Amino acid sequence: MKILGLHHVAAAVDNLEKYSSLFETLFGIEASSIETNPANKVALSFVRLGNSELEFLKPLDDNSPIYKFLQKRGPGIHHICLLVDDIRGALDELKAKNINMIDQNPRQGANGSLIAFIHPESTGGILIELKQENIG
Repeated sequence: MKILGLHHVAAAVDNLEKYSSLFETLFGIEASSIETNPANKVALSFVRLGNSELEFLKPLDDNSPIYKFLQKRGPGIHHICLLVDDIRGALDELKAKNINMIDQNPRQGANGSLIAFIHPESTGGILIELKQENIG
């Protein structure tokens, strides 16, 4: 598995506009437009920070994992995302190591990407997302 770098750090929030404008006010960094991802039950936006991003995630409904996170912990860091060159190969490699996965197969992520999550039980409590960017 080849890790290409840190893609983003994601924060669960209850108000996308509030957190997006906060970064613009504090640092002069404008957030991307808001994207809705019904498959993952979230609305999201990104703030570009050099060669990585900060992702804000807001639940679309009470069944969203982000809603449950917010109810339990409040707004805050949700996961880190590592960019990989081949997500299917990465999943095969992790499964061969008996790593507990949330996603057995890649699923649709933001901006046409493929994503999969490693269960925090296998990572010392850190939720890690793997992402392969849209290649065409």
